[in-house]
Amino acid sequence: MKITFFLLLLLIGLPGLTARAQSPAAPNCLCCSEIHKAFDFWIGDWEVTGPDGSVAGTNTIRRLQDGCVLQENWVGAGGNSTGTSLNFYNGATGQWEQLWVSNTGFVLKLKGNPESGDMVLSSDPFQDAQGVESVHRIRWSPDGDGSVRQLWEILQGGEVVRTLFDGTYRKKE
Repeated sequence: MKITFFLLLLLIGLPGLTARAQSPAAPNCLCCSEIHKAFDFWIGDWEVTGPDGSVAGTNTIRRLQDGCVLQENWVGAGGNSTGTSLNFYNGATGQWEQLWVSNTGFVLKLKGNPESGDMVLSSDPFQDAQGVESVHRIRWSPDGDGSVRQLWEILQGGEVVRTLFDGTYRKKE
């Protein structure tokens, strides 16, 4: 019975998916809308510096899965800290989402949307070490010179209480 149901789903669902993917309006492009391209300013090979100009690390952002996913690969200065994120627009929720995992085991899940040209993603509320409800918020802001500023803050009660990272991304030569 389960196999029959599964086969029925495949027969009903796959032709619709194939037809959509190959429609003349958007051949092989399921993620070509403006909202799907809202984070494209972050794509590239970057050197990242802190507010004092010192090198914080390098970051490579690539488009995967026919343009539906951005993959980030971070290497901190000195090579000891690394991390990877997957970033995508979730049509079911109407939000951008990021899943970040580092070599220390730190996991961060964010969601949000573009705001005035910036990408702003926030975590669900969590309890910090003192038991206070907090939220991670990261804002990526493209600048006219092609650089991108990333500002990672901790909020409590909607107010910024701490900056965890403030970096400027500049394209590698």
